[in-house]
Amino acid sequence: MKIAVTGKGGVGKTSLTALFTRVAAGRGHPVLAIDADPNPNLHLALGFPEAPPALVGMKPLIEERLGSLEGFFRLNPRVDDIPEQFSLMKDGVRLLVMGGISEGGAGCACPQSAFLRSLLQHVMLERSDWVFMDCEAGLEHLGRATARGADALIVVVEPSRSSMETGLRIRQLAAEIGLSRLYVVGNKVRDAEERNLIEEAMAGMEVLTCLPESEELRRSSSRGIPAQDPDLSEAASGILETISTMSDFSNGHA
Repeated sequence: MKIAVTGKGGVGKTSLTALFTRVAAGRGHPVLAIDADPNPNLHLALGFPEAPPALVGMKPLIEERLGSLEGFFRLNPRVDDIPEQFSLMKDGVRLLVMGGISEGGAGCACPQSAFLRSLLQHVMLERSDWVFMDCEAGLEHLGRATARGADALIVVVEPSRSSMETGLRIRQLAAEIGLSRLYVVGNKVRDAEERNLIEEAMAGMEVLTCLPESEELRRSSSRGIPAQDPDLSEAASGILETISTMSDFSNGHA
């Protein structure tokens, strides 16, 4: 199973990605967790003492694989060795950090983006790991080829206008790259009214579940320890089971 998790900053997408990762690893699956957020902190939610270096900052490596960082460069660099060489491993989870492209004028055609997209295409289409990716809201690293390998894109929203507007923009971006397996998870939902608010705002998208705000996760975050909440871990397990029955995964898609 290969899932990308996205949403507005602060809605809980990193915590949910960590919960998915720990559930899958606990079942004995080989798991690759990818932090594709420009402000990477998935390692904290997973209990890694430090994060591996961000790939986007490894200019000598990228130049070696692409042949150049200026002008013409290879669009199909070798990337199959990257996950093993530049990740960290803990408790059955391999963690890879992609990093954000922050240089002025850097767009989807820049060398760094080409390199990261090639890597994601390899991870999604050729590797057998269970993959959980913590994305930024812009879906910067995803492309059409990558989208074909994803079992689902989960949009995490909370009952706030800004969060739900971000979710709608993500739906548009996902449609542009052909990613149709799109699901919503509501988070920090206090009552039925807030759940209805999310369902109405995200009409046309499948709302898998709505999760309450977790005091246990808040305490874990403040203490700098892995995300822990038995009830939310059970909910995360249920989400994975639901996706497996709603997508092509059950027919061997992954």
